Amino acid sequence: MSCGHEPELEILQGENLAVLRSLPAASFHLAYVDPPFNTGRKRRLRSVATERDAAGKRVGFGGERYRESVRSDIAYGDTFDDYLGFLAERFREARRVLTDTASLFVHVDPRESHYVKVMLDELFGRECFRNEIIWAYDFG
Repeated sequence: MSCGHEPELEILQGENLAVLRSLPAASFHLAYVDPPFNTGRKRRLRSVATERDAAGKRVGFGGERYRESVRSDIAYGDTFDDYLGFLAERFREARRVLTDTASLFVHVDPRESHYVKVMLDELFGRECFRNEIIWAYDFG
């Protein structure tokens, strides 16, 4: 159903602090932030494409089998001396570009989530918190 007006969809990718600083204030209704997790370890991000295949090596939900092909493979050091400071600067900019009724989704590691939640409460106001989503790790 259309109300006669289709919202503009734009997906921005890049180092988010630089991207955020280039955007006008109060101009977005949604932001999804997926920062590094501060695990203290070297992280490897491997992106794979999957396709259902009875001979595939990966087993997912319901025992379905999948074959995979690597799309990209990168590594980085996931250690920050001041993780919350790193995030706070970016979240201040996110606050600036979001409208007053916008939604912010933040994907962080459970070891940091409580600290990040308190920081976001200080920045956005505790009353703005709506809910959390807990990932169920599986494939398929």
